[in-house]
Amino acid sequence: MLLCSSSAAIRRISVSWLIMANNSNFKSHLLSRSDDAALALESSTKRTRTMSTHSSLKDAFSSYADHLNALNEKRERIVKASRDVTMNSKKVIFQVHRISKANREEVLEKAEKDLAAVRDQHISRLVKELQGTDFWKLRRAYSPGVQEYVEAATFFKFCQTGTLLNLDEINASLLSLSDPSLEPLQINLLDYILGLADLTGELMRLAIGRISDGEVEYSERICQFVRDIYRELTLLVPLMDDGSDMKTKMDTMLQSVVKIENGNIDAGFLAPCFSVRVRGSEYIPLLGSSDPSSFLVGLLTGGDVSCSRFKGLGVVEEMFAPIMKDL
Repeated sequence: MLLCSSSAAIRRISVSWLIMANNSNFKSHLLSRSDDAALALESSTKRTRTMSTHSSLKDAFSSYADHLNALNEKRERIVKASRDVTMNSKKVIFQVHRISKANREEVLEKAEKDLAAVRDQHISRLVKELQGTDFWKLRRAYSPGVQEYVEAATFFKFCQTGTLLNLDEINASLLSLSDPSLEPLQINLLDYILGLADLTGELMRLAIGRISDGEVEYSERICQFVRDIYRELTLLVPLMDDGSDMKTKMDTMLQSVVKIENGNIDAGFLAPCFSVRVRGSEYIPLLGSSDPSSFLVGLLTGGDVSCSRFKGLGVVEEMFAPIMKDL
C-alpha cells in the first residue's frame, strides 16, 4: 500500500515537471538566468582586463614624463654651462687683443691661464653632463659655447705660435676631463669649422690694430692666414649637408678678408695692408681702382697673385687636407 502511494507521488511530480518544462515561460526564465550569469562573467572579465590595461598605460606615461622632465632639466643645465663658456671665452679673446710688442709675453701668459680656467671650470661641466649620452640630441644647447671656445683657443694659438690649432689637439686637451669608463665628449667637426669661421673676424680686428701700431709685417701675416682659411672653407662648404649657418659666416669672412687687405686706418681713409705682384697682362682694375691690392684680382684673371713680403704659412692647407680627402 505504501509503495503504491510513493509511486503515484513520483509519477505526479514527473508529470508536473514535464508540464513546466514544456511551458514557454518557464523555459525563458531558465534561459534568462543563464544569460545573466554569462553576462556577469563576461563583464567581470572585461573589467579586470580594462583596469589592467589602464594601469599599464598610466605607468608607461609616467615613465615617459619622468624621462622628458629629466631631459629638460639636463638641457637647462647645459644651456647655462654653455653661456658661462661663451662669456669666459670672450674674456680670453679680449685679453689676447691687448697684445703689443711691449707686453706680448705678459698678455699671452695671462690668456693661457684664463683659457685653462675656462676648460677646467666650465667645459668640464659640459663634459660631466654629456659624457655617455647622445651628444647630437643636445647639440643645439651647447654648440654656441663650444664654438666660442674653439674661437678663443685657436685665436690664442695663432698669437702664440702663428699656427692653427687643429681639432685633434683640442679634443686631446679635453680627454682628461672625461671619465675613462664612459665615452668622452669630443668636439665635432661642424662646431670646429663654425668656430674657425668666427676666428677670422677676431684676426681682422687684430690685423687692423697692428696696422695702427705700425706692425705692417704682422698684419700681412694675418692677412695671408685668413685668406688661406677662406680659400679652404670655400671648397668645403658646398659639400656640407647643413651649411645654412656656414654660408652666412662665409659672407662675413669675405668682408673680413677685404677689410684686412684695405687696412682701415682712419674713418673714410683706406690704405693697402700689403702689395701684390701680378703680371701686367693679367691685371684688371678692381671697381675702377688702379691699385692691385686685392686677391680678387687673381680670382678674376687666374693670374699668379702672391704677397710681396710673405709667401704663406701652409698650415691651413695641411689641416684641411684630410678633411677634403674624406669628403
